[in-house]
Amino acid sequence: MLVTGASGGIGAAVVAELVARGAVVLAAGRDPAATRRVAVGAGALPLVADLAGPDGPAALAAEATAVRGRVDALVAGAGIGWRGALPDMPADRVDQLLAVNLRAPITLTRALLPGMLGRGCGRVTLLASIAGLTGVANESVYAATKAGLIVFAESLRLEIAGTGVGVAVVSPGAFGTDFFARRGTPYDRRFPRPVHPDRVARAVVATLERERDEVVVPRWLAVAPRVRALAPRAYRSLARRFG
Repeated sequence: MLVTGASGGIGAAVVAELVARGAVVLAAGRDPAATRRVAVGAGALPLVADLAGPDGPAALAAEATAVRGRVDALVAGAGIGWRGALPDMPADRVDQLLAVNLRAPITLTRALLPGMLGRGCGRVTLLASIAGLTGVANESVYAATKAGLIVFAESLRLEIAGTGVGVAVVSPGAFGTDFFARRGTPYDRRFPRPVHPDRVARAVVATLERERDEVVVPRWLAVAPRVRALAPRAYRSLARRFG
């Protein structure tokens, strides 16, 4: 199994959870020292990759396949964020979010999918966000990348139905890692409370073991996109008031 974003946060938790369940895991991250620390600590194999570069995802897919001979499952957990008004967002940051959050998972899936289809089995799990299901003020580009992942997964799921290969999406709300600090602004809301990355990791593993296709963590957050779909004007009014 190949897990991206494994140098910390949810990715590191997914690596630990999978290894604990007996999986052979390739842990991929951009930071060499952090990636090796997570991999060695969990008992996984480290792979260093920069998914923001144009050739990074394809190179990672090739390396992972060469190391193990095959990749039976992909967990695309790498992601970056940015918060602020869109006109204030640097152009290079827009490109980075599109590259890491959207292009990289699509490119990795495209590279690894033929092997899975040829074997008639495999799983692809994409880490999205509740932001991709509802939209979030001051996170328009981030939300767009995650919405793109969700629709990509739905489209691909229809495309490969009946092949034995599954596609899943896990959409967490706020989670307790340094992701928010690294995006430029920490998470400072009292509600909803951030969930522990181990909880998200267990949801990711559930999509691999029990072939669940769509998971929102925590579950009650799934109410928000349903309200948005059924009563969009009321939802937007509530969102403007409460965030």
